Amino acid sequence: MATTGSKSALFVCLGNICRSPIAEAVFRKMATDAGVADKWVIDSAATSDWNTGNSPDDRGLACLRKHGIESSHSARQVTKDDFMTFDYILCMDESNMSELNRKAKAVKNSSAKIELLGSYDPEKQLIINDPYYGSDEDFEKVYEQCVRCCTAFLKMNS
Repeated sequence: MATTGSKSALFVCLGNICRSPIAEAVFRKMATDAGVADKWVIDSAATSDWNTGNSPDDRGLACLRKHGIESSHSARQVTKDDFMTFDYILCMDESNMSELNRKAKAVKNSSAKIELLGSYDPEKQLIINDPYYGSDEDFEKVYEQCVRCCTAFLKMNS
C-alpha cells in the first residue's frame, strides 16, 4: 500500500462511522494544505465489522462540512495487511488499543506502531470518546480533538 518514501497512517475506532472517519478527513485536509498529501497514505477502519460499507454518520459529515471538509469514506474493518502496510495505526480509546494489539499478535510481520491518537494531544486528553449516542456538540468535540492531535502528529512526522 505505502510506496517508497511515503508515510502511512490508519485511524481506527469501533465502527469506522464516527471518530476515525473524522480523524482521517481532518488529517487528509491538513496534509493537503501542507502540500504533503502525496507523501502520505491515509485511511480509516473499524475494529468491528458492524458498519462495513456504510457511510460516516450524518452528524459527523455535517460537522466536517461546517469546517469545509468532505468525506466519501466507506466503513471497513481492520485487516491483517493493515498491520504490515501502515506505519501508524492511531486509535481512539483503550478498548480499540487492546483489540488492535490482540489482532496484531496474530500477524507475523506486524510492523505498524499502534498508538492512541490522543497521545499527541497538547491538551493531554488521551481518550477520544465515541459521540454516537451523543449530540452535535459531542461530534464537534471529537473534531476539535482530532485537529489538535493531527496537527501535532503531522508536525512530528514532517
